Amino acid sequence: MRSFFIRCFVWLLALLVALPLVLTLLYRFVPVPITPLMVIRLFEGESLHKNWQGSIQLPVNLKKAVIAAEDNKFCQHSGFDWDAFADVVGEFKDAGRLRGGSTITMQTAKNLFLWPGRSFIRKGLEAVYTPMLELILPKERIMTLYLNIAEFGPGIYGAEAAAQAYFNTSAAKLSLHQASLLAAVLPNPREYNAGRPSAYVISRAATISRRTSQLGPLLNCVSR
Repeated sequence: MRSFFIRCFVWLLALLVALPLVLTLLYRFVPVPITPLMVIRLFEGESLHKNWQGSIQLPVNLKKAVIAAEDNKFCQHSGFDWDAFADVVGEFKDAGRLRGGSTITMQTAKNLFLWPGRSFIRKGLEAVYTPMLELILPKERIMTLYLNIAEFGPGIYGAEAAAQAYFNTSAAKLSLHQASLLAAVLPNPREYNAGRPSAYVISRAATISRRTSQLGPLLNCVSR
C-alpha cells in the first residue's frame, strides 16, 4: 500500500511539472484559451469577457505602465527580483506587514496554471513554474501572456476587454493615463475600478505615469 501511494505521489508530481511544461511550449505560439482563475470565477457565477491581442496590438504605453507599477526590473531579472524580496522580508520584520513581492513572471505563472489564494503549495509550484517561463519564453511573450489573462475586474480578463469595458476603446488606442489607470488596479482589481477610479487609484496612476518616463533602459524589452 505504501508503494502505491508513493507511485501516485510521483505521478502527481510528474503531472504538475509535465503539463505546465507542455502548455508553456504551446503558449509561446498560440493564445491561452482559458485559465484556472477564469474557470473558478465562472463556477462562482461570474461572466467571462476576454479578447486576445497579440504583442503588436498591445500598446507600449500599457507595457511600460505595468512594469512601472508591478515590476521595475522585469526586463533584467530571470523571474525573481531578489532585491525586492529582501525589501519585503525587511518590511515584514520591521512592521509586521507582508505586502506582495511577485514579479510579472511570477504573476503570469500563477495566472496561467494555479488558483487564487495564499498557500505554501501554491507558492512552491509558482517557484517552479516561474523559471520555466523565463527559460522557454522571451520577455515580450511573457508580457503578452500577462496582459491577456490578468484580471482587471469581475469577469474582465486582459487589456482589450478592460479597455472596452472601462474606456469604450480598444487596447491599441489606450492613452498613457488610461494605461496607468489599468496598471493601478492590478494589485486588487476586484476592489479598484479603472473606469470609476477612487482618489487612491488616480494618485497611483499619476505616480505610474511619472515613473514610466524615469525608468529609461529598464523598459528596453518592451519599448518597441
